[in-house]
Amino acid sequence: MQHRIQLIVLSLLASAVLPSVSRAQGVPVFEIKPVDSSVKFFVKASVALEGNFDKWDATLKYTSNALSSGVLDIKIQAASVNTGSGMKDGKLKSKDFFNVEHDPYITFHSTKTLQTGPDTFEVDGDFTIRGVTKPEKLKLVVSGIGKGTGDITGTMAFDRKDYGMNSGIPFIKIADRVEVTVNLHATRVSGPPVDLTK
Repeated sequence: MQHRIQLIVLSLLASAVLPSVSRAQGVPVFEIKPVDSSVKFFVKASVALEGNFDKWDATLKYTSNALSSGVLDIKIQAASVNTGSGMKDGKLKSKDFFNVEHDPYITFHSTKTLQTGPDTFEVDGDFTIRGVTKPEKLKLVVSGIGKGTGDITGTMAFDRKDYGMNSGIPFIKIADRVEVTVNLHATRVSGPPVDLTK
């Protein structure tokens, strides 16, 4: 009798655990390595104003193999801005621009992904800088689809004044439009490919 009870208990445990295991096996899992990737920005100005961020993380998570279930998160350490100029970096870190002491992170959290072509996508998301969050659109081109590894190249443009960055930089005339480029090298470490419709 005791042996039968143990078998029943084991069966119940197996039925509770195995569905979650099978679901996990059916979910694409990606790894994005910053060392092989980059986050850059460009602002039209009288003197070149462009650079990158040295410290950031990105994740791409799915709850199923459906494209719509994917969530892209990018978290940038604003103080890691690198234009190659200490004067420009200092100004961008100041309260007039990134205000890094009060708002140390720049983030993008996707809310919707739409496939627009065989290798192109539009990602709507919440973009936060200086503690201000607004909806923005990231346009992506993906290489290596179906191979398990590839590059996700994305562009996004926003108006800096929408986020309270109204000041200029001494002796430099700068535009309001900021262009951001992300190049994420992603590898599918487990699970099936993402189900693409086009």
